[in-house]
Amino acid sequence: MSDEKPARDAAASPRRHEVHADAPEETSETTIDPTEEKSPAEWAYERLILYIRDFEAQLDSEHEVAMGFTGGDVGVLRIEGMGFFDPDMITFYGTDADGARTQYIQHVSQLSVMLRALPKPLTEKEPRRIGFRLAQGLEKA
Repeated sequence: MSDEKPARDAAASPRRHEVHADAPEETSETTIDPTEEKSPAEWAYERLILYIRDFEAQLDSEHEVAMGFTGGDVGVLRIEGMGFFDPDMITFYGTDADGARTQYIQHVSQLSVMLRALPKPLTEKEPRRIGFRLAQGLEKA
């Protein structure tokens, strides 16, 4: 029986496969350890961190990552933090287009976001790179 679990885990492990028109080759990787029991919220949280980190890696020094939300008039949120509440809630922290502090809470079954590049605020010398900090938090955990 013990041989069945690793095979099942490997088959169910989250993998990512991407093809881009401007990339010389396809990328595939297993990005998250599947052996730990996780809630849907934690799975979504970890995957979003990887998407944000990779999106930020493509940005120049004049842009930061922001997130647009579908369904409603929420608009765009400049991402300053992210979290989850087991078993099924994801929370985004940041500021909206008017600079107001914002917290957006969404059930994982409703999760639909768009990552956007926004110009960094003129008052900031360097763009904030939240994806890198969030990914470091995953490694420490």
